[in-house]
Amino acid sequence: MPDNERVSERHVLVLPDRDSAEEVAEELGERFGTGETPQLVRDALAGEDDAEDAQWLVVVEDPEARLDPAALDAFAAEYEGWLEAP
Repeated sequence: MPDNERVSERHVLVLPDRDSAEEVAEELGERFGTGETPQLVRDALAGEDDAEDAQWLVVVEDPEARLDPAALDAFAAEYEGWLEAP
């Protein structure tokens, strides 16, 4: 791969509930200028059947690798979440 070719990145923010995940997904574009709508994914904890025990993931595609992981982590923390380590 040539040195000047960038690798697309994917960031996964982990949030405690669906409402937080939806708010984060909406605000991402305003705060970070993301063009695409992030994908929301329910992540049920192992052995848990109750939807209340599910975490929600906000998957952000970053094709130009321009988003700052530390800023994304701080943003998720505002909603009691975090950025999943790659």
